[in-house]
Amino acid sequence: MAILIALVLAIILQLGASVFAVSLIKRTKYNASWILISIGFTLMAVRRVYDLIYVLQSEGALEKQSIISNWLSVIVSLLIFLGAFYIRKIFDLQDRIDKIRKENESRVFAAIIKTEERERQTFAKELHDGLGPILSSVKMALSAINQSIAGNTNTQIIHKTNLAIDEAIITIKEISNKLSPHILTNFGLDKALRNFIDTVVINKNITVSFRSDIENKRFDFTVETVLYRVVCELLANTLHHAQAQNISIFIQNTPQELTLIYTDDGIGFTPENTKNSGMGLSNIQSRIASIHGVISIESSEGKGVQVFITVKHI
Repeated sequence: MAILIALVLAIILQLGASVFAVSLIKRTKYNASWILISIGFTLMAVRRVYDLIYVLQSEGALEKQSIISNWLSVIVSLLIFLGAFYIRKIFDLQDRIDKIRKENESRVFAAIIKTEERERQTFAKELHDGLGPILSSVKMALSAINQSIAGNTNTQIIHKTNLAIDEAIITIKEISNKLSPHILTNFGLDKALRNFIDTVVINKNITVSFRSDIENKRFDFTVETVLYRVVCELLANTLHHAQAQNISIFIQNTPQELTLIYTDDGIGFTPENTKNSGMGLSNIQSRIASIHGVISIESSEGKGVQVFITVKHI
């Protein structure tokens, strides 16, 4: 009877170890060595089941079995079970460490984005408030020249200089707005994206459909900034690489999350072949990760591109 109990205990423990081992295969990313260990645990359990069947079916088998041998098997099975159990704890600890590392990376990247945006704002302000007034003063000084006594040649020079200054002032305003769009700061994501779309698609043979239900709603500064920059980058990729005719951008706000869907009908691409393509997809993915968002990019040759972004509300 003691031998029978030992066999049953050994089977239970080894089956438990086998279950633990198999449940960890996915977490080891299907590592070959761990798969072999799991198979070994499973076969050991199967062998013990076979021993039990043999003992139950064979007369006198209980007497032939060594009590010491079977209880040693119980001890070995117990050690294997405990080992598999504590290995799972090691994996749990590794998962927690990975989670903390990813959170720290997100915080660092979010801090970088905030610093970058502050520097953009400072530079844009210097351009707009510093160089802009200087050019305006030069224009005012030129307009004060009495052109009636300047002669035809000098008059043409003055006229061309005025045109050049006007162009420089417009360029400064455009650069300043691209560096730090005041519409995003003052009016939010919806209006900033509509303004950007109207600016970039002018005189281009492409149709952009923009829909959203966020209207005047405001979100966290970093979330608005990241989504604005990501859409700008996606639009730039489509205009420069995709040869698309139509772009669709849809933003939906729910109580749980903010969803952005971007699609175009361009030539598409193979995501694995874009690391050195200049499309900046890794930068886009890093930006979304910094606000704890999830991004999915689906594309293939000739099938356009679909980008799905979700960001949970803080």
